[in-house]
Amino acid sequence: MDVDKMTKDDLAKERAAAQERLKAIEKAESEYDGRRLKELRGEIEGMLAKEGYSLADLFGGKAPKKAGASKSVAKYRHPENASVTWSGRGRQPAWYKEAIEAGKSPEDMAI
Repeated sequence: MDVDKMTKDDLAKERAAAQERLKAIEKAESEYDGRRLKELRGEIEGMLAKEGYSLADLFGGKAPKKAGASKSVAKYRHPENASVTWSGRGRQPAWYKEAIEAGKSPEDMAI
C-alpha cells in the first residue's frame, strides 16, 4: 500500500479501518488474561483428573477462587459487550477510558 498516492478519501478509509483494528486489538489484550487463565485452569484440572486428583486436593481441601472472582460488585458495564464489567476499583480498564474519552459519562455505563 502506497499511502503517498492515495486520495484523501482513501486515506480516511484506511485510518478508520486501522482504528477499528486497533480497538479490536486493545479489546483482545484486555480480555487475554482472563481467557488464558481459564484455559490454564482447564489444562491443570485435566492433568489432575488424569491422576485421580482435583484442585481441592491440590489446595488442601479447599478449591481456589476462580480467576476474576472478586468480592467487589460490578458497577460499570462495557458499552458494547455486556459481559465485560468493572467494579470501579483499581486501574481503569482500557474500554472504560476509551468510552470516557469518546464522550460517555460514568453514568452511561453504570449497571
